[in-house]
Amino acid sequence: MPLWPTQSKLNTIEDVRARYAQLFAGFGAAPAGLSISSDRLGAIPGEWVGGGPADRMILYFHGGGLVAGSPESHRPLVAKLVEASGVPAFSVKYRLAPECFFPAAVRDGIDAYRALLARGVSASSIILAGDEAGGGLVFSVALAIRNAGLAMPGGLVALSPWADLSLSGLSMLHNRKSDAVMDWENLFLCARHYLRKTNPGDPYASPAYASFSGFPPIMVHAGAHEILRDDASKLGDRAADAGVPVSVEIYDRQGHLFLADANCSVAKVSLSRLAQFIRAKTAMLAA
Repeated sequence: MPLWPTQSKLNTIEDVRARYAQLFAGFGAAPAGLSISSDRLGAIPGEWVGGGPADRMILYFHGGGLVAGSPESHRPLVAKLVEASGVPAFSVKYRLAPECFFPAAVRDGIDAYRALLARGVSASSIILAGDEAGGGLVFSVALAIRNAGLAMPGGLVALSPWADLSLSGLSMLHNRKSDAVMDWENLFLCARHYLRKTNPGDPYASPAYASFSGFPPIMVHAGAHEILRDDASKLGDRAADAGVPVSVEIYDRQGHLFLADANCSVAKVSLSRLAQFIRAKTAMLAA
């Protein structure tokens, strides 16, 4: 039995959001006793998972096709990273389309990052992390940070990222039968609502087309059976082009966000690898 709901024809934003709600329900529940507290980074709302600001932290961007999701919906997934790494996370409640379209989410991301810096947090102590559309936002926000002349974070982490809103990866076709979660129609509707009339090749919308010069070390995990597999590979290519340290790990026989499955042994390997990266890239500050 698949972890996620089966694919169905989508017509409206309500259809897309309803399907995402089913997907998020598959994340399970956050661990009992984990500290959760609402906060704002400047004007940007969100929540701390695993405690408040510390000597190292994760700034997390949830998935949901840029039209759905919230810190609450992704609390179980964020909690996995927090528990595995021992590093608290601020989960950003960025604005969603179609109510707020491109580049609202990117602006919210960099504003949250600026607010952390204004609190006196060292940029090198921050890891930007996210899943699906939030994984793409990690790189869009990093691009905005670099181009604004701000200090770059300690590292970037993306889980099954959606980083090419033109939907041009061959895995969109090759994996259309093996991906039990995502399909082209779903992502097309999400991109249309988010982009409006913006070119999908705009690097702030699709960081798979950006230059990663000056970026910090990167780790990307994805499943070999998901339609977003090539998005992960493209991010690795951009990092290699810029000479940025990068590890793109494509897990055999795994689907979209496989690490959300508590019964998957491969998920434990992925989480361990991600946790090691998060600790290592913020270790100098914490020492």
